[in-house]
Amino acid sequence: MNILVCVKRVPMVGARITLAPDGQDLDTHLLGFTVSPHEECAVEEAVRIIEARGGLVSVLTLGPPEAVEQLRDAAAIGAGRLVLLETDGREWGPIATARAIVEAVREHESKDAPYDLVLFGNEAADTGDYQVAVRVAHALGRPCATGIKHLDVLDETLRAQREFRGGEELFELALPAVVSVKEGINLPRYPSLPGRMRAKKAPVETAAPQWNEEPLHKEMLKVPVVQRQRAEILGTGVEAVPALVGLLERLGVLP
Repeated sequence: MNILVCVKRVPMVGARITLAPDGQDLDTHLLGFTVSPHEECAVEEAVRIIEARGGLVSVLTLGPPEAVEQLRDAAAIGAGRLVLLETDGREWGPIATARAIVEAVREHESKDAPYDLVLFGNEAADTGDYQVAVRVAHALGRPCATGIKHLDVLDETLRAQREFRGGEELFELALPAVVSVKEGINLPRYPSLPGRMRAKKAPVETAAPQWNEEPLHKEMLKVPVVQRQRAEILGTGVEAVPALVGLLERLGVLP
């Protein structure tokens, strides 16, 4: 089986979010980078399928040269082919990203075996567009299921299950297909030391897709205002009792 997983390099945000002076991007000087949890699960799911059925997992990312680091993370847990669609660091929107991926898929399939399955994370952790998988499926003319929490791959079909309004939806898709998965479909493994050593030497295929302007334009980013509350000290010991009684009366607790 031949599986392609598409991932995106995104900042690790675990502290206060700071914007660049122009308001167009995050200030990433003090941040590390990773892929979204959904995409980590997509890579893990692909590797598990290959371990059970045989075949090859390819991992593709569109991003700056530094995104090779995220590709090698995927190689460390079992991805066998790494593909970097190298950019100059500008943010590509969902339309241009989908177009670049479609072109890469068509080029790969014209030279090698077709991809039986193309996997995405349900959405990127930074922009949350939810669009790329659907756009890729539409352009390739392949069935698509999104938000999937369980996959069963058969010989010529797959069964995809997702949660919906307190219940479950089950889809049966003919292969080849495009699927986006959500965090929780599996528990991604931790890369072994031998896996990391192999990943450092793994070859990376590179291509440079042409930049395409999109009809959608980002005006600016804005960090939401966080409402902060302060504690008021009414007093200490018996001296605080009158203030406490007054507060309870204002709250309507005391008659």
